[in-house]
Amino acid sequence: MLLNIIIVLISFGILIKGADYFVKGAASIAVKLGMSAFVVGLTIVAIGTSAPELFVNVSAVLKGSTELSIGNILGSNVINILLGLGISAIIVPLSIEKRTVWKEIPFSLLAAIMIFIFGSDRFIEGVGENVITRIDGLALLGFFILFIVYTFGLASVEKSGENGDEIENISLVKSIFYTIGGIFALVLGGNFVVSAATEIAVSLNISENLIGLTIVAIGTSLPEIVMSAIGARKGHVDLVVGGIVGSCIFNALFALGVTATVGDLAFTGDNIIDALFLVLVSVILFVFMFIGKKKVLEKSQGIFFVLLYVAYILFAVLRG
Repeated sequence: MLLNIIIVLISFGILIKGADYFVKGAASIAVKLGMSAFVVGLTIVAIGTSAPELFVNVSAVLKGSTELSIGNILGSNVINILLGLGISAIIVPLSIEKRTVWKEIPFSLLAAIMIFIFGSDRFIEGVGENVITRIDGLALLGFFILFIVYTFGLASVEKSGENGDEIENISLVKSIFYTIGGIFALVLGGNFVVSAATEIAVSLNISENLIGLTIVAIGTSLPEIVMSAIGARKGHVDLVVGGIVGSCIFNALFALGVTATVGDLAFTGDNIIDALFLVLVSVILFVFMFIGKKKVLEKSQGIFFVLLYVAYILFAVLRG
C-alpha cells in the first residue's frame, strides 16, 4: 500500500504541473489569437484548474470506478468552497462583486442542484435507478455552454487587453509544446491516480467514494486552493472568488458532463448525501453575502467554513 500512496502523491504533482503548463500554453495561444485576458481567465484558466478533476474522472469511468469519479467532483467542489474560500477569507476578508453574488454564485448553486436531481431519480420519484445518464451529461454540457456564452457576454463590456500582463508572453512553438505536454501529463497523472487510489481503497476495505471524496478530491483541488491563498495574500480578491466559483461550475457542468457522456454514473446513498451537502454549502455561501458586512466573506465565516469541512470529513470517514 505504501507504494500506491507514493504513486498517488507523485501523480498529484504530475496533475498540478500538467494543469500549470496547459494554462500557460493555452492562455498564450488564446491571447495571440486576440482573446482578452478577462475571457482567458474565465475560460481557459478555469478549465486548466479543473483539468485534474476531468482527467481523473474520465480515467475512473473507463476503468469502471464510477464511485471514485462522483466522489471526486462532489468532494472537489466542497473543498473549493469550504477550504478555498474559507482559507482565503481567513487571510483577508473577501469583498465580492454584486455580479458574482447575484449571477455566478447562484449559477454554481444551480449546478449543484442539477447534480442532486439527476442522480436521485429513485430517491425523488420512488422508481428507476439513481444514475446520471448520458442524457443527463449532455444536459450538464448544455448548461455549461450557456455559462460560456454568459462569460463572453461579460467579456464584451471589458476592455480588450485588460490585465494582459497577468498572462505570460511566450513563443507560439513553446505555447503549443506547453499545451500538448500539459494534456499528456494530465492524462498520465489521471490514470496513475485512479489505479493507485483504487488499490488503496481495496487494501483498506473502504469505498472508492470515500477515497474520491477525500484523498483524490484534495489532490485534484490543490491548484484552486494554492491559487486562492496566494491571490488572497496579494489582494486579488475578485480573482480568488471568481476562480473558485468558476471552478465549481466547470467541475459540475463540464467535468461531470463529459464523464457522464463516457458512461452512466451510478449514484449511491452516500453520493446523494454528499450532493445534498454540496447544495447546502452553496446555499450557505449565498446567505453569507447578506449576513454581517454585505457582499463580504468575513474571517469568522471563513473559520466556520474550515471547521464545517473538518466536521464533514470526520462524518464521511466514520460513515466509511
